Amino acid sequence: MSAEFGGRTGLRGKLTQWLRGGGREDAAGDGGREALLLAAAAAGLPLAPAAHPAPGYRCSCDRVGCPTPARHPVSFAWQTQSTTDRAQIERWARHQPQANFITATGMVHDVLDVPLQAGREALAGLLAAGIDVGPVAESDDGRMLFFTLTRGTPEDEDEWWPCELDCHPETMDEHPGLRWHCRGSYVLVPPARLPGDDQTVHWVRGPEHALPDPLTLLEHLTDACARYAGAESDHASAAWPLRH
Repeated sequence: MSAEFGGRTGLRGKLTQWLRGGGREDAAGDGGREALLLAAAAAGLPLAPAAHPAPGYRCSCDRVGCPTPARHPVSFAWQTQSTTDRAQIERWARHQPQANFITATGMVHDVLDVPLQAGREALAGLLAAGIDVGPVAESDDGRMLFFTLTRGTPEDEDEWWPCELDCHPETMDEHPGLRWHCRGSYVLVPPARLPGDDQTVHWVRGPEHALPDPLTLLEHLTDACARYAGAESDHASAAWPLRH
């Protein structure tokens, strides 16, 4: 599935130069979009085409009332279709110029997906503590995505479990607001467009950063999510006081 696209040092230099040149704004252009997609693939993130926004806050797919507009793969075979092959990604990007792309988790990487406010707090704390943080993306719909190594590999199949096991309601008290995308899941990979004016998914830290072990980030993320959940609860209580 994977392909070799040159050394990580060269990738890091090219991508860092691109990002310093105003990556988020330029990503709307074909050159910037394709460069970022290829950089993600070069870092080992398997990609597949996804839907894109359509006029009227709709999705490009044919589903009436799509529940996740512009946020889902276009093919039911996305898990087997996902690839890091440069030539294939170039073909997709050029033949589907409006398409978003997803990256399938649980193969090479997982994604820890947290509320944006909690994620920003956790990222600041992680960097201040000198902890290695890998690629991080922000979604303008209010989420932050931390890309990490996966917890399983094809060689130890018995160690894998589906993503939905991390999303059951009974886990929310322990990990409020945290979604752990692993086997059987996916996330949008930057650059991606969301419904609404100038709504995007964009890199905060690009894929030139090495993927860390997820457990090195987990304590900071769960603590930040707990504080976020507490603040949200306090705000809701103040907005809706008890009546006697």
